[in-house]
Amino acid sequence: MLAGLKEGSIDVVIGTHRLLSKEVQFKDLGLVVIDEEQRFGVEHKEQLKKMRTNVDVLAMTATPIPRTLEMSLAGIRETSELNTPPEERHPVLTYVGPYTDKQVSAAVRRELMREGQVFYVHNRVADIDRVAARIKELVPEARVEVAHGQMGEARLEQIVNDFWERRFDVLVSTTIIETGLDISNANTLIVDKASAFGLSQLHQLRGRVGRSRERAYAYFLYPAEKPLGEDALERLKAVAAHNELGAGFQLAKKDLQLRGAGNLLGGEQSGHIEGVGFDLYLRMVGEAVADFRGEEEQTVTEVKIELPINAHLPSEYVPSEPLRLEAYRKLAAADTEEKISEVLAEWQDRYGEPPTAVENLLEVARFRNRVRSVGITDVGVQGKFIRFAPVEDLPESRQLRMERLYPGAQQKVAMKQILLPKPTTKKIGGEELSDGALLEWLNQVWEGLFKPNA
Repeated sequence: MLAGLKEGSIDVVIGTHRLLSKEVQFKDLGLVVIDEEQRFGVEHKEQLKKMRTNVDVLAMTATPIPRTLEMSLAGIRETSELNTPPEERHPVLTYVGPYTDKQVSAAVRRELMREGQVFYVHNRVADIDRVAARIKELVPEARVEVAHGQMGEARLEQIVNDFWERRFDVLVSTTIIETGLDISNANTLIVDKASAFGLSQLHQLRGRVGRSRERAYAYFLYPAEKPLGEDALERLKAVAAHNELGAGFQLAKKDLQLRGAGNLLGGEQSGHIEGVGFDLYLRMVGEAVADFRGEEEQTVTEVKIELPINAHLPSEYVPSEPLRLEAYRKLAAADTEEKISEVLAEWQDRYGEPPTAVENLLEVARFRNRVRSVGITDVGVQGKFIRFAPVEDLPESRQLRMERLYPGAQQKVAMKQILLPKPTTKKIGGEELSDGALLEWLNQVWEGLFKPNA
């Protein structure tokens, strides 16, 4: 085979990491497809680059490692997502909690009652037999076998085949089952000492169950007597929160937050960019990528609006905090009326008709886009006035209109500011306008003073 690869008589070769060794040479390598990319380390990827500078690489994974994900988010690598699950596939119901014998025996018996099978992951070969014996004590009717990487190849293959043939009920194993196994009748997963696993591992292990039409269950258990570290707690909270189909990408983003992206050109796969800070590093990488591609830098001018208007997303309307943050982000990025309408349509579809506070928020976003188009970046309260800045010299016609419509208005040319008296009701004692009336007044100011060709 090695000779065939070197001569070019073999067109397609499927193999393990062995293909990256020095003795394997290719005549004209054009495409490398990497399945389960998270199992390839930095050194393996550097070896791929050395094979040939113009080789195309397609990497596939449910949980990209932090550095790969960061490269895709920064625009260095192109990324596409497949979010459509197989037909009749259900999300895996996930439980995270302290280990108890009662919980384990109940989970195993529940699966046996529907004639299913169980994966029990204990990633320590030294006492894996003792764990298997404990399960036999807890559930005497269950048939239990052990599998781990230190077994002989023939014995290990026999155990997996027996599990496939349903000759026993519970497979107690190490993480060797993490990828590659597709046993449709195994729909309960129990992971012992889950706090010691990474996010990617937990998600990959959870993917071993729920591969048929049956509802699957995953139990991630941690020692009750041992306090959880902060990172371990965050990992378990994330894997419990993201149990929907296609959640791997969201978990990978959380992993990126927890571990950092590492150095794109060095050997470190994880860790923070301590020299300049992570956010600045990402911005610098983004600028470098844009410069390399010959793209002009596109920056949206920030507009600060500080007015007494009740404009926000209530928790009653969007219950989840992450979803609210995502909704705010989408609205902030909507720089045209069409994009704001798309955001509104999405909110109506997901959460129903918006309450008054949300309608006000959308109207503030529209007003922000209008004043941004003429260079105004600051609208706020200043004593008894509403401040608009920066504003260059107004044409004489608009100055006359301002004096007529807003008696007491001031134009501070040196500070590039226009101060308009705060609008009030016409009543004696003048109460402040309602939110809706204040927004209407702002739009009238825009129409009368700032709108081009007004």
